[in-house]
Amino acid sequence: MFATLASPFCGVSTPLFFDQKEVQMKNVKRILGAIAVSGAALLAQGAMAADVSNPDMALDVAGGGSVLGHVFSMGNAGNGFSERYTFSVGAGSTISADVFSFASSATTGLDILGLSLFNADGLVVKGTGSSGTLDHWTLTSNALAAGDYFLLVSGTVLSNGPTFYSGGATVTAVPEPATYGMLLGGLGLVGALARRRKQTDAA
Repeated sequence: MFATLASPFCGVSTPLFFDQKEVQMKNVKRILGAIAVSGAALLAQGAMAADVSNPDMALDVAGGGSVLGHVFSMGNAGNGFSERYTFSVGAGSTISADVFSFASSATTGLDILGLSLFNADGLVVKGTGSSGTLDHWTLTSNALAAGDYFLLVSGTVLSNGPTFYSGGATVTAVPEPATYGMLLGGLGLVGALARRRKQTDAA
């Protein structure tokens, strides 16, 4: 089969020979290539890790401390989590927190990737920790400004079986000035009573 092609040099049509089947095969290959690329992109999106985080949780630190943790159900291998535990403190308070997870091997259970303390301005304290069969992360703050804070626990689920992490947070509040006044007044009263008793016993 042939077609004619006008020559740009002399205005004369010259025959152009081509195979119709070859053209069709090239078109089929292009279409199949496009389908393969599209399918790979869809599979890659399907294979992306899901976020299996709990919603933000409020810690009740009014009594000085609170527990935190999450139990992950089966079928979450490869999924990630980044969970916030919110609380408020008065000026001068400090917080100590730790989280841990135990697994039979370093490639099962959870991989805790971080424990950090944040406020509205950003990172306040970054915790330190280690991973393996026992993941254990801790942090301790200096005196904090009064306000709202949150602990952020992040990591990845490594196996499809049920797994968990747990931990706790302890807040140490600085007594108010009125509390110091009451303490000093109480000590003074005890001292005065002791002196009076001593004088009575001597008489």
